[in-house]
Amino acid sequence: MRTGIATVSISGNLEEKIEAIAAAGFDGIEIFEQDFIADIRSPRAVGQRIRDAGLDVMLFQPFRDFEGLPGALRTKAFDRIERKFDVMAELGCDLVLVCSSCHPEAVGGIDRAAADFAELGKRAAARGLRVGYEALAWGRHVNDHRDAWEVVRRADHPNVGLILDSFHTLARGIDPETIRRIPGDRIFFVQLADAPKIDMDLLYWSRHFRNMPGEGDLNVTAFMQAVSATGYNGPISLEIFNDQFRGGSPGTIAQDGYRSIVALMDEVRRIEPEVALGLPELPAPVTVRDTAFVEFAAQGADLAALETLLACLGFRRAGRHVSKSVWIWQQGDIRIILNAETEGHAGTAWNARGTTVCDIGLTVGSAADMIARAKALGVKPFSQPLGPGEMPLPAIRGLGGSVMHFIDDGALAQVWDVEFLPEDGDERGVGLTRVDHIAQTMTYDEMLSWSLFYTTLFDMAKAPMVDVIDPDGLVRSRAIATPGGAFRITLNGAETHRTLAGSFLAGGFGGSVQHIALATDDIFATAAALRERGFEALPLSPNYFDDLAARFDLSPDTLARMREENILYDADGAGEFFQLYSRPFAGQLFVEIVERRAGYTGYGAPNAPFRIAAQKRLQRPKGMPSA
Repeated sequence: MRTGIATVSISGNLEEKIEAIAAAGFDGIEIFEQDFIADIRSPRAVGQRIRDAGLDVMLFQPFRDFEGLPGALRTKAFDRIERKFDVMAELGCDLVLVCSSCHPEAVGGIDRAAADFAELGKRAAARGLRVGYEALAWGRHVNDHRDAWEVVRRADHPNVGLILDSFHTLARGIDPETIRRIPGDRIFFVQLADAPKIDMDLLYWSRHFRNMPGEGDLNVTAFMQAVSATGYNGPISLEIFNDQFRGGSPGTIAQDGYRSIVALMDEVRRIEPEVALGLPELPAPVTVRDTAFVEFAAQGADLAALETLLACLGFRRAGRHVSKSVWIWQQGDIRIILNAETEGHAGTAWNARGTTVCDIGLTVGSAADMIARAKALGVKPFSQPLGPGEMPLPAIRGLGGSVMHFIDDGALAQVWDVEFLPEDGDERGVGLTRVDHIAQTMTYDEMLSWSLFYTTLFDMAKAPMVDVIDPDGLVRSRAIATPGGAFRITLNGAETHRTLAGSFLAGGFGGSVQHIALATDDIFATAAALRERGFEALPLSPNYFDDLAARFDLSPDTLARMREENILYDADGAGEFFQLYSRPFAGQLFVEIVERRAGYTGYGAPNAPFRIAAQKRLQRPKGMPSA
């Protein structure tokens, strides 16, 4: 499998795009004509630069408004493409994309279009070039790959073939299974793009909202299953038009693109193993069994305050590291690690952000498979020098400079006995059992990238995006979870620093985990036990509970207890959800305690505006000077 990406898919000038595409691991590049024209170098120099970067010039595109034109317009169209043939020869590119015409004077008719392409095929063959025909979803007469294929079939020239684009097929709701009837050797090129489902004009949707396979809602997997079944063995490339990507990092977007293709084709291979794709076998998306630990970098007064909070939450200090200033605090299956080291990753995280979650540990089926899959998808591994008594736990880089470590049932499971000396702490817990979910905060522009990160590495599925209303702006939120909910992440994208999420990012210089949700089987018993320990819950508006009484059939006693303990509530057709929040600590970090009843799988999104408003009331009032 050879992979490519169109230069229009990423930001920057042509040189920056070439460097990013090569660094991401692609085999080739589609030259978008506008990028080439804007570059000062000659076609020959551009082609040589691409090859020097280890890339092929796979496709020159797009050539518009060719077929079906009358008289002088037809003559002019052939003159125009002859000039493009000259450019292609200089670039060292043998394939041009001709998209179906949108010209207002173009005349319809399969035979008329086929005659034009038959003549074009002769001219291309004389130069050793090929022509690919693509049906635009908004084409004037041809807007369906089945019609485009019929044009190619009737043109009957070996130098004229079909170009397929997943967006143009799937956006129009065309069944991709129809592709299986096309001979694979007549497909010259395949372009991929996903997109969120939006009811809007096809052209506008395509030009502004495409994204990487796996980031949207289109069934790109089914599309590639059908393409692969034809026997097609040519390049698989990305053509992404996205306003957000145009302002992003070229390197990050290119890396995401490569990851999306590798993960997609791995999925296709697993669904249809009989299809010969020539793909290296990757370990399957990794199953996460639970959250093994959450590690905070903390020092000084913040460390002492965090220890006090954990004790108040019913955690006991269960162990100290054999050679470092690192402690385990435990309750149920929850391990919180406090790392006060001044060097290494935790020390760097502390220096950059103060008290922060610097590491997340996950229990997986196979740590070796985890690292193998991560490397194949271009994820950077993490390591640092080992101290006395330390085990080499596999790890990768995560969001916001954080790290993710992996533990499995092999020798790695002994890490707690090998690296830590046991301590006898207070055994009185408050009923907390496990980590329910971890909430990560990022800029809105990073959400697609990190959604792709989790869904391609792990056996996880994403929920629809929801809007969370902050008094000072909007936050976009998306939950990603394993089947059964053993591991859940919520991604919260901030669009302005005025929101609570945005101010957390600004104040923490890009720190990722803003809060951790801990599960209990009886939130009322847990709340009572917490109160006895001096825990101060986030105080909610009395109006919230009055509204609950109007919206839900809660008993007066239950509602009274919720009001007393500041417990929030949500319900859906499957079950109920109770939430209790701590007050902010160490800046804007906080803890959430939840109880899920029956089949509730959400995160209490309707309560988020009221929780955020309560948290902001505890902040310094707007317009007031600091002390």
